[in-house]
Parts: sequence; C-alpha cells; structure tokens
Amino acid sequence: MDLFSRSWTALRTAVAETPDEDFDRPSGCTGWLVRDLVCHLVIDAQDVLITLVTPAEGTPTVDSVTYWNLVEPPTGQDPLDALIPRLAAAYGEPWLLKFHLDDVGSAAGRAADLADPAARVGTRGEVLTAGDYLSAYVLEWTLHHLDLIACLPSAAEPPAETLAAARAALERIAGHPFPASFSDTDALLVGTGRRAPADVEKAALGGFAARLPLILG
Repeated sequence: MDLFSRSWTALRTAVAETPDEDFDRPSGCTGWLVRDLVCHLVIDAQDVLITLVTPAEGTPTVDSVTYWNLVEPPTGQDPLDALIPRLAAAYGEPWLLKFHLDDVGSAAGRAADLADPAARVGTRGEVLTAGDYLSAYVLEWTLHHLDLIACLPSAAEPPAETLAAARAALERIAGHPFPASFSDTDALLVGTGRRAPADVEKAALGGFAARLPLILG
C-alpha cells in the first residue's frame, strides 16, 4: 500500500513538473507522445477508483502477480490504443491534461489510502484483495514513469524502492531473475521490450533472452 502511494505520487509529480512544450515529445510507449501517455494515466486513475468501489465475494482468483497476463506485442490495431491519441489531442492544452490527472489522480490516491487491504474487489472478471490490486499497480506506475521520462533526461526518476519492487514483480511474473549486473531500470526496460538488450546484456541473459520481451496486459 505504501509503495502504491510512493510510486503514484512520484509519477503524478513528474507529470506536473513536465514543461508544456515537452508534451509533444515521444514517450517510452511506442507510438504515443507524452500527452497520450498522460491521457492513459487519467484512464488508469479512473480504473483504480472504479475497482476500489467494486466489492466482490468469493475466493480471490488472482494476486498481485497473476493479475498480469503475458500478451502479444501491440500491433496498433487495438481500438483503445487508437482512441488514446484522439482523446489526448482533444484536451488541446497540456495544462488541462495536468489538471484532470491531478484531480482524478489525487482522488485515486486518497481512495487507495482509505482502502482495506483485505477487502475483496472485482476487476477484469477477477477477484482479488485491494492490497494485491494496489500492489500490482506499483509495476504499472513505475513502468509508465520510465515511459514518461524516456525522452526527458532532466526529469526525476522513479523512487529507488519502487523500481526495486517493480523489478521483483516482473521477475515473479517471468518466473526467472534478471542478472545481478542489470540495474532495476535496465531490467524493467529490457524485460518489457522498451529497449533492446546490448550484446553484453544479451550474453548475461543467456537462454532467458529468448523469452523476452514480457508484454503485460
């Protein structure tokens, strides 16, 4: 729960501090500009709010790791992927996107702080505890923080503790550790296909390299 708050606060702060002119720069999400990514974060924040007020009964069907599915790389044909840039462009001015993310994102953060970690919630046809749901989002927020700053070298990086937690989550999803020589950031970027491994990294990965990238859905 604490890591959710730290990762989400850091990401929202990084967005708020991004100059308006940088909203037209590419993000780390292929095909999306920074403004498109921020629009996606608004939708993510809405999903958090919806899920935390959607109680569910029965035994949890997934946890913070099995919540994520490994899927095929995006083709650009998904209707939602195509919708995001149109929605982002409709805002017109970056400050409107910043305002909406701060408004909805702050509410999502407060809802997370108030949530009972043991309460069961429903989303995507699954049942899980609120604590596991919020823990799963530490990986989401950390990856998107790296996406946000991909072409913004002066921007603040994600907190070290959330980078470490996100790496550990990705390793559990993969069922395999990344080499100790990989920094947490490199493990996340290479592991999810946000950049290709260098030759020395590919050698360190060994047979694990053939299983990459891990595309989360």
